Amino acid sequence: MNLVPLFPFGTRPRSPLADSSVVPRAKPPFAGPRSVDAAASTLAAQIGWILVNRDGGSIQPGSRNYDRSWIRDGSLTSSALLRMGHPEVVRDFIEWFAPFQYENGKIPCCASDRGPDPVTENDSHGQFIWLIAEYYRYTGDRALVERMWPHVAAAVAHMDSLRAERRTAEWRAPDKRKFYGLLLPSISHEGYPNPMHSYWDDFFAYRGYADAAYLAEVLRRGPDQKRYIAARDTFAHDLAASIAAAMKEKNIDYVPGCAELGDFDATSTTVALTPTDAADFLPEAAISATFERYWKFFTDRRDGKLEWDGFTPYEVRVIGSFVRLGWRDRANAALEWFMGYRNPPGWKQWAEVAYREKRAPKYVGDMPHTWVGSDFVRSVLDMLAYERASDSTLVVGAGVPWSWIADKPGLTVNRVRTIYGAVGYSMSARGDSVEVALGADTRMPTGGIVVLPPLRRPFRHATVDGKPAALTPEGGVVVRALPARVVLNP
Repeated sequence: MNLVPLFPFGTRPRSPLADSSVVPRAKPPFAGPRSVDAAASTLAAQIGWILVNRDGGSIQPGSRNYDRSWIRDGSLTSSALLRMGHPEVVRDFIEWFAPFQYENGKIPCCASDRGPDPVTENDSHGQFIWLIAEYYRYTGDRALVERMWPHVAAAVAHMDSLRAERRTAEWRAPDKRKFYGLLLPSISHEGYPNPMHSYWDDFFAYRGYADAAYLAEVLRRGPDQKRYIAARDTFAHDLAASIAAAMKEKNIDYVPGCAELGDFDATSTTVALTPTDAADFLPEAAISATFERYWKFFTDRRDGKLEWDGFTPYEVRVIGSFVRLGWRDRANAALEWFMGYRNPPGWKQWAEVAYREKRAPKYVGDMPHTWVGSDFVRSVLDMLAYERASDSTLVVGAGVPWSWIADKPGLTVNRVRTIYGAVGYSMSARGDSVEVALGADTRMPTGGIVVLPPLRRPFRHATVDGKPAALTPEGGVVVRALPARVVLNP
């Protein structure tokens, strides 16, 4: 295998933001009564920590243990930065990381000024492609896509080569069928003692194929687009079949973390919901069972029914998963509990590992750990607004707690970025009724904007700009034109 980087190291952009003295102060994108303050200020702090931890174009999850840049951490952190209005930081990271790609198309798991790390972690290829596509969706910067296209095409070719080794006749045998068509094993999941067929890798590979097809369409590369769509669909079929086979073999009802073990790992499975959208072709019952099982674990731990010592705050991702599953109360409960493990008090940050005994003399990793921080940002922003690919809608307010709108002045959201442009709205309670005023800056999605505010009693009537509106099965309202004033009554 040729492990020569595709381009030499050396000239890579160094952003002026690498000098922490010029890091802009991050502002919360939402405000309201006192009950909002802790989440809003903590979210803003994460953006500040992310910018401070940068080194030139390199996005790093820490400055001591993690004085390198992982594409895994960097791509997900870049998503948070795009949603908070920092596309220039993401552009610098893409242009800094891309030259580390190997000649065979492999995207390294991590890199530094010393060069790329040759260790194989097969989530990296899909994450890199998704990062470029996500940057384009937020910025429309076609020139960067053109510059990055050779890297995208090479990364797809490398994924093809990995899959090809699991699509030969021997992998159709009954005892190997659950591995058929997957990427090769890797060590991307730090919890496994050996390389595994981790579904985390495959979820990102699916996203990589889907976004390679999207970028080919952007560049009007019809033959490439057709080929990548075919690869995406074939891979989705093989991946779904693998998960079904692993569930049957292990007699489980949840989505396992890897094909070999049938292990339960909801923190990993979160990425099937977002950002990969792989959950769209998996059984709804299996996704639900995964997070029902996690909720049972969460409440047992929270309520003292389970002995535990520590946890990795990457778990904050489940807040966003609960929002997307329509489990508002669970998302709010998780938010409240995880906020209690910021450390030290007042610093609005998490370490890589948090302990029940907060002063325990044990490993904490870098603190603040800004991959954890970016997961928090993405989850809380999902509470305010998120894109739902399955029906091409923008969902507003699906995770907002009642406490954020019950007291004056209610909740105000200012220019949260989405792929449809900036979203701004106010939301307030009037007794048991809720009023939502949407601004005019957002481009209207094909499926409209779905407004889903919290409720104390089920809504039975709704108006949009004073005219009666139908309630959706979710209990919300679809808005088709902006600006708009929505009122929902019990």
